[in-house]
Amino acid sequence: MAPLGSNFARTIAYSRDPQQIAHHVPPRTFIVAEAGVNHNGSTERAMAMVRAAATAGADAVKFQSFRTELEVTRTAPKADYQARNTGDAGSQFAMLKALELSEPDQRALMDACAAAGIEFMSTPFDPVSAAFLIGAPAVKRLKVASGELTNGPLLLQLARSGKPIVLSTGMADLDDVRAALAVLAFGYASPPDKKPSPAAFENALASPAGRTALRANVTLLHCTSDYPAPPNSINLRAMDTLAETFGLAVGLSDHSLGIAVAIAAVARGAAMIEKHFTIDRALPGPDHAASLTTAELAEMVAAIRTVELAFGDGRKLPAAAERPTRVVARKSLVALAPIRAGEAFSTANLGAKRPGHGVTPMLYWSYLGRPSPRAYAADDLIDPFD
Repeated sequence: MAPLGSNFARTIAYSRDPQQIAHHVPPRTFIVAEAGVNHNGSTERAMAMVRAAATAGADAVKFQSFRTELEVTRTAPKADYQARNTGDAGSQFAMLKALELSEPDQRALMDACAAAGIEFMSTPFDPVSAAFLIGAPAVKRLKVASGELTNGPLLLQLARSGKPIVLSTGMADLDDVRAALAVLAFGYASPPDKKPSPAAFENALASPAGRTALRANVTLLHCTSDYPAPPNSINLRAMDTLAETFGLAVGLSDHSLGIAVAIAAVARGAAMIEKHFTIDRALPGPDHAASLTTAELAEMVAAIRTVELAFGDGRKLPAAAERPTRVVARKSLVALAPIRAGEAFSTANLGAKRPGHGVTPMLYWSYLGRPSPRAYAADDLIDPFD
């Protein structure tokens, strides 16, 4: 594999041009309310989560699509966080089997999303579920979970669909991300009959067509795969590294508690925020403990939209809202004591006081020693010289 300092990284590196940054207005952050498996296998609860996400103002609500038999072996252990959050160190198989949503259930959720005015998203974990989502007109984009980042066959299947992909990068280093992008570039840019191979993936990644396809279709999500993720494990600066290295839109799949980290990520330029939420944090299940309540989800969305309003366009100019304050808060040259006509301005009789609609005190030294053209009473604003 070529090093990260390869031609690919240099060609599509994120721009640090100060002029572009100064006058760039960041786009609206795409907010994904991650329902995941917090419905606990209940279609009714999943429907309620659709309505809650829409009410909160999220752009999309995301579920998980899987057939347990195709995703895990019957003896696969739970992740540490799953065992910790469920209080059970049993198998993943038993846990996930109880959390499946059938294809008819998912179609019903797609219809519910359309009625609520929110985008339906889901993460596939096996080729059958991927094919189902690929074939669903309601699915506008596909999400790749962090655990599937190294699942080359699934990545290729998703890219060959032509649909945009959101790629989570939890547990990954830059080489892992680069290898996944190589497969995606091949899937997007190569003809269907071209044989996959590591060399073909690398060639696609280095090709103009592959780079263009990635720019047009792929969003990278920085992620820490722990639930909940402690703040000192988040490493928001890794978003910058991903953007600089791969030149793609970057966001955050946030597993920390609360909303502070997600808001900080938006302030750092995140194009997308994905955040777990739940109807009831006290419910049993692997992800509830690290999820927002519906009220917190609405608070996060509102805070993100406020941050976006605060971005501005980067030009340093007086804001319209502060222009009236400028007259009140700034100062003008004034007479500190009565000044006779013809008397020289001096440090004893000339100073600066509010309001600020007179001569700027920046001209103070230009007045010193010059004769006053007229008489002034104390606190009179000084006239400008012709």
